[in-house]
Amino acid sequence: MAPWSGFWAASRPALGGGGTPVVVKMDNPNWSISEIDADDGDGGEFLAGGRRRGRGKNAKQITWVLLLKAHRAAGCLAWLASAAVALGGAARRRVAAGRTDDADDETPAPRSRLYAFIRASLLLSVFLLAVELAAHANGRGRVLVASVDSFHSSWVRFRAAYVAPPLQLLADACVVLFLVQSADRLVQCLGCLYIHLNRIKPKPISSPAAAAPALPDLEDPDAGDYYPMVLVQIPMCNEKEVYQQSIAAVCNLDWPRSNILVQVLDDSDDPITQSLIKDEVEKWRQNGARIVYRHRVLREGYKAGNLKSAMSCSYVKDYEYVAIFDADFQPYPDFLKRTVPHFKDNEELGLVQARWSFVNKDENLLTRLQNINLCFHFEVEQQVNGIFINFFGFNGTAGVWRIKALEDSGGWMERTTVEDMDIAVRAHLNGWKFVFLNDVECQCELPESYEAYRKQQHRWHSGPMQLFRLCLPDIIRCKIAFWKKANLIFLFFLLRKLILPFYSFTLFCIILPMTMFVPEAELPDWVVCYIPALMSFLNILPAPKSFPFIIPYLLFENTMSVTKFNAIISGLFQLGSAYEWVVTKKSGRSSEGDLIALAPKELKQQKILHLAAIKEQSMLKQSSPRNEAKKKYNRIYKKELALSLLLLTAAARSLLSKQGIHFYFLMFQGLSFLLVGLDLIGEDVK
Repeated sequence: MAPWSGFWAASRPALGGGGTPVVVKMDNPNWSISEIDADDGDGGEFLAGGRRRGRGKNAKQITWVLLLKAHRAAGCLAWLASAAVALGGAARRRVAAGRTDDADDETPAPRSRLYAFIRASLLLSVFLLAVELAAHANGRGRVLVASVDSFHSSWVRFRAAYVAPPLQLLADACVVLFLVQSADRLVQCLGCLYIHLNRIKPKPISSPAAAAPALPDLEDPDAGDYYPMVLVQIPMCNEKEVYQQSIAAVCNLDWPRSNILVQVLDDSDDPITQSLIKDEVEKWRQNGARIVYRHRVLREGYKAGNLKSAMSCSYVKDYEYVAIFDADFQPYPDFLKRTVPHFKDNEELGLVQARWSFVNKDENLLTRLQNINLCFHFEVEQQVNGIFINFFGFNGTAGVWRIKALEDSGGWMERTTVEDMDIAVRAHLNGWKFVFLNDVECQCELPESYEAYRKQQHRWHSGPMQLFRLCLPDIIRCKIAFWKKANLIFLFFLLRKLILPFYSFTLFCIILPMTMFVPEAELPDWVVCYIPALMSFLNILPAPKSFPFIIPYLLFENTMSVTKFNAIISGLFQLGSAYEWVVTKKSGRSSEGDLIALAPKELKQQKILHLAAIKEQSMLKQSSPRNEAKKKYNRIYKKELALSLLLLTAAARSLLSKQGIHFYFLMFQGLSFLLVGLDLIGEDVK
């Protein structure tokens, strides 16, 4: 824009007489200044007063830069104020609604002992903080009741003699576990670095020079002789939002139609959803796809029971491999061509697992943080274990099994909520090897609401503890190498499934706040700050674009520890919540254009009409009175909210001891728990 001619023009003589005007380019957030030569034809004057005019020019440029930076700062403050107002409004709506995590519309949850313990700790911390404040005020010369001073002195002697020693012992034990787990994480990262530096990649035995052996063209009349028989299963339950995209993606797999059969295993109890899925299957069948629809009347065993029922079909014996995709997964057309060839000439191989990619990883803060976790899981944990020991936990989807390996391992079992890990452990004990392909991706969705993510994490952490209790005798009796037994028991189950959530919750959410009220027991700064920051940095390396979220990631991982700790306790002691199976809610992030593009030419027009019909049925269903109670809403999570108050109380107490790092950690961790407790981190349901 042109230079202003008001106030600034009047002050030009003060800057050296006819200074250099500037043009401020405001077409992007990064302000820039372009210099324009003054309208002065006297070159001698320019040479004579060059230094003086240069000083005037620089002064004006600095003035403009400062003005523009102030404008940017004001814009940032306005944005922060707007965000704070929006956050406060959302928090007010949560509190006004009064919906908590233990009060469901249909089945109220039982009283949580963990919540009772956290609430008791909160009340005790508030009382102790009041005593400390009273004693601190008394030390400043203020006259207080003598009984308060006497109680504080007695409390100091009591905590030094009886509370501090066991608390310090527990803190030291958790620090040791923390260091062991951190060392394991570091070793895994070094293994991943070694793989990348040496460009190690799983290759089929039949074609070691290539990622996958060349297969004949599908147009070749004899192509079917080179392609093994593959069964594809899509288990689903009330997946109205995503069933189309998974069925369309699987039916577009680049594989001879005579050598592939798709099973849509529908456990839906909603008649409308059943009808929609059945119609979709029928349309693809009429177009030439070999696809069948199966629906169970008795839905026993959840997903494991569904898969077990499907494998009992008589025609399964004609197939050599089975690929499994959950309802929100969309394999690329070349998925089977890049996975199945690894089985050729490798009779010991039982599973080929692909990694996940996410269509909604940038949807909100919650999905961004999940993406960091899962990128590390696939890039580091799965890849390192697959390369060096040929064993890892099956992810339940986006994998291809040799049917003989499933049968030799006892098939699918409904004894836990982690049937995928169960079959993987039993197959490993039977000598089968696994391959993980980090370069083969399958798109899926991440939970966008904290409620869905919380229930998913509860199942993912209670199930392994159930499985550990059931598998431990089999692992001990199994005739496999000792190092394999040690890896299964101490690394796979104890260290990575049990110890990590245990110390994360106990150390940072219980012991650290307690040390603020019992200063005789202490945690060093490197435990509170430096090593957690290093571990978070290592975790975020596989997702470098997420580096700006490293601090929220560190805080959120500690926040999730309360859910994970509750889950492992439920799994270990067979509490009722350990056997809960809640289907993770999907949003169907694939666009209508993607679904239409996946459809063959003959189905494109039908697909457009079908999508319109689904929209209409969905709107009618959502507007019906009988479904009003099933609408989504945000909740207040009482355990997280109580922990936030506990941590903030401990932060206030730490100010009296002038512990800087501890104060900032407790304050920000308390605010993190507060945001999660008010359900402000994920999807906002208006």
